[in-house]
Amino acid sequence: MTAPAAGERHWLRMIAGYVRPHRGPFVAAAVLLLASSLLGLAQPLAAKALIDGLTAGQGVGRALVVLTGLVIIAAVLLGIGNYLILRTAEAVALDGRRGLVRHLLRLTVPALQRQAPGDLLARVAGDTMLLRQIASQSLIDIFTGGVMLLGAVALMAVVDLALLGVTAVVVVLLVVIMGMLMPRIRAAALRSQESVGDMGAALERALGAFTTMKASGTEATEAARIDAAALTAYRQGVSLARWGSVAGTSAGLAIQVAFLVVLGVGGARVASGAMPVSALVAFLLYVAYLSHPVMQLVGAGTYLQIGRAALTRIAEIDALPTEPIDLPPAPPVRAASPTTTGTDAPAGSAGSGGPTSTSTGAGSARGPAEVVFEQVCFRYPDRDEPALRDLTLTVPAGGLTALVGPSGSGKTTVLALIERFTEPQQGRILVDGRPLPDWPLAELRAAIGYVEQDVAVLAGTLRENVAYATPGATDEEIRAVLRTTRLSALLDRLGGDLDAPIRHRGLSLSGGERQRIAVARALLRRPRLLLLDEVTSQLDAANEAALREVIQEVSRRTTVVVVAHRLSTVLAADKIVVLENGTARSVGSHPELVRTDALYASLAAEQALV
Repeated sequence: MTAPAAGERHWLRMIAGYVRPHRGPFVAAAVLLLASSLLGLAQPLAAKALIDGLTAGQGVGRALVVLTGLVIIAAVLLGIGNYLILRTAEAVALDGRRGLVRHLLRLTVPALQRQAPGDLLARVAGDTMLLRQIASQSLIDIFTGGVMLLGAVALMAVVDLALLGVTAVVVVLLVVIMGMLMPRIRAAALRSQESVGDMGAALERALGAFTTMKASGTEATEAARIDAAALTAYRQGVSLARWGSVAGTSAGLAIQVAFLVVLGVGGARVASGAMPVSALVAFLLYVAYLSHPVMQLVGAGTYLQIGRAALTRIAEIDALPTEPIDLPPAPPVRAASPTTTGTDAPAGSAGSGGPTSTSTGAGSARGPAEVVFEQVCFRYPDRDEPALRDLTLTVPAGGLTALVGPSGSGKTTVLALIERFTEPQQGRILVDGRPLPDWPLAELRAAIGYVEQDVAVLAGTLRENVAYATPGATDEEIRAVLRTTRLSALLDRLGGDLDAPIRHRGLSLSGGERQRIAVARALLRRPRLLLLDEVTSQLDAANEAALREVIQEVSRRTTVVVVAHRLSTVLAADKIVVLENGTARSVGSHPELVRTDALYASLAAEQALV
């Protein structure tokens, strides 16, 4: 992923956008810290008055009280200001994380699939942390440090102009050095953060294929891969530390050189009677005091370059395409009378222990949906050959339509296009005679139940997994849909507890149980259109037969589209579409296709269904 130009041009605007909602406490903290700094600037003058009083043999009680008061009040203001700015910085980081997460969850499916999950996690967790450093250190330090530097210079001019000229030469030299170092610091910071993302991606790769790694005996290989990424991150971090150290050392050395030069020149001026000792002491105190704003500005510049690199990486995520909707609210669910039966019951209820109550919402507001493809062409960005070529087909409202064909023929792509995970390059798709782009995306997906090939079971409870899309579903509805999908045995194994925990990725379940939970999740939504992608691929014969009965029953009340390699799943389909090379080569029932389509007959023969 390369840095977009926007990340380079508008990073200051991005910082302002993050800080603007918190400008109240941010300004309050800045005022307190500035007041503390100004009181600090007054301390050398108070010390000068104290020394003058001692030299003249006058009383110094008042001067001592003033100096002590300045020190104490400055410390109190500094403490309160630091607390406010750190709290505000945490709020800025929180907003950054929330905004980035919301943006990630709205990405288009292809955009997300092109990213490494480990790198995305590093950006959400690590890069947003740098927003806190920008807000808590860089911005405030630039402001207060700049004011303190100007104030110190002004007061040094009041004390002695000749010594100020000597100090200015050293400060200008420091500015030149910093101008040369800052671009190197930013480049090192960007490489360091990218290498941390690469290490996260390498670790995610190993954990994502943990069982395969164990079975293949490649733990050492994966460990070496992660170790190499960690070593690269270490080297880039050392490079960043080296340039940061050079900047800090240069600033400290410049102040020390200025102090020594002022001490020498000032001592000579005191010896010649050109200035009093108290003025030299005050000027030396200002030179010493100057080290704080200078180090503030150098540190702020360093952190700002690191933060700029982080903002560049965040801008890369912001530049990824998103779907044209905000995250939809959870759909409302209203339980009907528990005695509801017959045609009002959810799909799959008749004769199968189905749910005995209904839910409202977009999914159940109307009857079964019709889907029409008109000369649809689609090609994945990383492939030369199109996945679909002038595909024209009609999925009638109601009934079971099956998509069959060899691997790579475009079956899953058809479902992805209906869900608008991707968009066709040519042609159009209509649902109920309405082109897909004219549908509000949230409304479209609320009407569709989708069971993907790689079933997603989430860490949580059985209830949370089944009612994931319908969080207001009642216990009766959930238990009924579990009976519908033949998951009563699983519920019994869990002690009848819907709140029994399910391990991460459903590792405590069989493959068939994971698929049936996904089917139950889709059925609970009462969809107008149910899309099933290889739902029987991990089921044994008995469970396949049971789920086939469920699918057939569901198809009496809604439109069901099934992608299947196992033709036994779709023998009773109202309509079977044979896909090959992205086109529909034939359409018909099982007996018709066995007689008229050689490819289908071959597939059926391989599965002993002829």
